Amino acid sequence: MAVPITDDPTEAALTFRTWFLGLLFCCILAFVNDFFSYRTNQLSITSVSAQIVALPLGKLMAATLPDTKISVPFTGWSFSLNPGPFSVKEHVLITIFSSCGSSSVYATQIITIVKAFYNRGLHPVAALLLAQTTQLLGYGWAGFFRKYLVDSPYMWWPANLVQISLFRALHEKEKRPKGGLTRLQFFLITFTSSFAYYIIPGYLFPSISALSFVCWIWKDSIVAQQIGSGLHGFGIGSFGLDWSTVAFLTSPLPTPLFAIVNILVGFCLAFYVAVPIAYWMNVFEARRFPLISSSTYDASGKIYNITRILNDQAFDINLDSYNNYSKLYMSITFAFCYGLSFATLMASISHVALFDGKEVFTLWRKAKSAAKEKLSDVHARLMKKNYEAVPDWWFYVILISTLALSLFICEGFGNQLQLPWWGLLLACGIALIFTLPIGIIQATTNTQPGLNVITELIIGYLYPGKPLSNVCFKTYGYISLVQALFLTQDLKLGHYMKIPPKSMFIVQLVGTIVASSCYFGTTWWLVSSVENICLSDILPKGSPWTCPGDNVFYSASIIWGVIGPLRMFTSLGNYQQLNWFFLIGFLAPFPVWWLSTKFPEKKWIKLIHMPLILSSATGLPFAKPVHFICWGAVGIFFNWYVYKRNKEWWARHTYVLSAALDAGVGFMGVLIFFFLQSLDNSYGPDWWGSEASDHCRLASCPTAPAIVAKGCPVF
Repeated sequence: MAVPITDDPTEAALTFRTWFLGLLFCCILAFVNDFFSYRTNQLSITSVSAQIVALPLGKLMAATLPDTKISVPFTGWSFSLNPGPFSVKEHVLITIFSSCGSSSVYATQIITIVKAFYNRGLHPVAALLLAQTTQLLGYGWAGFFRKYLVDSPYMWWPANLVQISLFRALHEKEKRPKGGLTRLQFFLITFTSSFAYYIIPGYLFPSISALSFVCWIWKDSIVAQQIGSGLHGFGIGSFGLDWSTVAFLTSPLPTPLFAIVNILVGFCLAFYVAVPIAYWMNVFEARRFPLISSSTYDASGKIYNITRILNDQAFDINLDSYNNYSKLYMSITFAFCYGLSFATLMASISHVALFDGKEVFTLWRKAKSAAKEKLSDVHARLMKKNYEAVPDWWFYVILISTLALSLFICEGFGNQLQLPWWGLLLACGIALIFTLPIGIIQATTNTQPGLNVITELIIGYLYPGKPLSNVCFKTYGYISLVQALFLTQDLKLGHYMKIPPKSMFIVQLVGTIVASSCYFGTTWWLVSSVENICLSDILPKGSPWTCPGDNVFYSASIIWGVIGPLRMFTSLGNYQQLNWFFLIGFLAPFPVWWLSTKFPEKKWIKLIHMPLILSSATGLPFAKPVHFICWGAVGIFFNWYVYKRNKEWWARHTYVLSAALDAGVGFMGVLIFFFLQSLDNSYGPDWWGSEASDHCRLASCPTAPAIVAKGCPVF
């Protein structure tokens, strides 16, 4: 078992080193991740990077700082700059700080679409409070259910075991192998190489991020470019020489091989079988529009002019204008993504019920019984013996104050967010109801069914025509639940690692507030200072500020908010048939389950994970085919070939390699912006390779007769 069953309560935990390094990493990761989320090639640096870097820095501070005691004025408190050797408890708390910074703040996308896409004003105080309250509401739900999800020995949270194994591996006394490198030496060499190399795709030669040779050969063929484009087509023969292309989805190195294979199978079935058939059969009038696009269109194939159907003052739909204009259309890939998201939701439910239902129900009964009879395991007994528990009222105070602030920003500020008080309370009710059942599923199976589609559907039917009410309802209803489970998982990590509960609570709370403030500040600065940010049609040549994720979020606000599910997914709209995906998703796990019971000796059958397969292509059109291709190729190489050939090297260096590559790209990307791009507002040398594209200009052209698009031939 990876979890330690001993504890030293005298070991340092919430020290000056913890505060300094924790807040430093929290701010850096929040800034870098939000900064890169607006760029064509996004990058997400996880807390594992900070987890690895924090160890040598902590040891350096322990070796060099004086043990001077400093008194806090007007209080009886004092602390030492150096309380002794750097401890694993300090390391855990620093990592918790870092994970707050690395976790995205969903509400920043609301700020972006309001200011960049809808071109409307938003009070900065309302925007800041929106970012913070949506992150903090989860503390209330976590407080309600921690007795079952944290204290119970039957809720074990599998993902934490990986973290604990890494902590224990890093804190083992390490000797440099003969002819080899220590983990720190390997990290520094890889980090330096990644840092130096990224000047090429990040500034000198951005086109190297997606090389599509087919387009270079057939320069005047729409079909050939649709086949070969890695950014706008099927990506056959396309690849990128850029780590941010490989890690666009997430770093493939720590991803288990079975998950990589499931995702690639699902991606290929959806994108290389279903999409081409639907496109060339002109399903949903697909040939009027680009093959891959997150934009919305009218019947003539032009970008949907949302201003034609919005009341300027009320910022809601004008039904007469809508009826006189056009129904809303999507690219075929975008339409399939919504269908697959419906299927994924239902498949997650049926998959867990079939494969894990009996075990989950048994563990839940045991957890209830343990809570009632106050049964505990060795970890709970050690925690109770050595540390004072966090009072319930701490959680409730945060919940009540956050709920009050949420009501204030929804009803105040001229009702800019459009969400009425009853909508906020309904969103909170949904989050409260689903936190425990989804928490039980995640704590026992490491699977988290998403509620984003359900929340969009509910408010889309109840309060249609208002784009911001829809996205705010989704954020309060869905993200507060996700945040609650994120906090609960961290509480369980602290439980396993014997971290004082009050120290854990303080770090989580401060980390969440600081991270959400950093995300807000970065977002507000970028959307206010980068001219035409997110508007790819009018951005300067080579500009990386295309905001792929925010484009999808903006389109979702139109689909679910302005138009609404009634006019999209019923007979009033164009996409009624997508509702069949709910049934397809629900039924999909049944054949796999039947085969696994029929042939129990075939262990590989249980590795067929239908929710993963169905959800794989939902990353499109936010992610592009070249990202899936590179991610899958690198993931299979390391997690199959390297693992098979040299398990010792793989176990020793894979996490470190991933963290170093992420960190090198992240730091160089920020330096390029501040020292090269922002000074003269240029994005690199003016030559063919400076475009952040794959030079497949015809890949996005429509192929339906009589549809006119800029730069495209008319059939």
